Amino acid sequence: MLKVFVYGTLKPGEANYQRYCALQVVDAKKAYAFGKLFALPMGYPAMTLGDSLVYGYLLTFVDAKVLNNLDILEDYQPSRQTTENLYNRQEVEIYDLQERSLGIAWVYLMTPQQICQLKGSLVQHDGWWSGCGLTVGIIKSGINN
Repeated sequence: MLKVFVYGTLKPGEANYQRYCALQVVDAKKAYAFGKLFALPMGYPAMTLGDSLVYGYLLTFVDAKVLNNLDILEDYQPSRQTTENLYNRQEVEIYDLQERSLGIAWVYLMTPQQICQLKGSLVQHDGWWSGCGLTVGIIKSGINN
């Protein structure tokens, strides 16, 4: 089983879920990871490591080949330098909403430098991003807030 934590357009109900996940997901649980969540002006989010809560879904897939398509979507190639990828895939611990560990899962993270270059805005308060215009609590641009 392959587990991927998604916090943006790959969440159920968001723009890329149907195309990249829906037919291959065997389980989807609301969950969170520790990090920092940013809204990007292009209409999708980015996450870095950190100590805030970032909410999303833990998706479970039977076939690990799904990572190939997700890597393409996230502009990630393992053979490239970290700074050459848009996102970098990394394993992090994921928790359910009752604060119990769900184990380790893949997540796509962006470097703080890339978020600065892309003029990302820190999502504060609820740690939840939505492409449906439901994101609340965005504060001024920059990652050092």
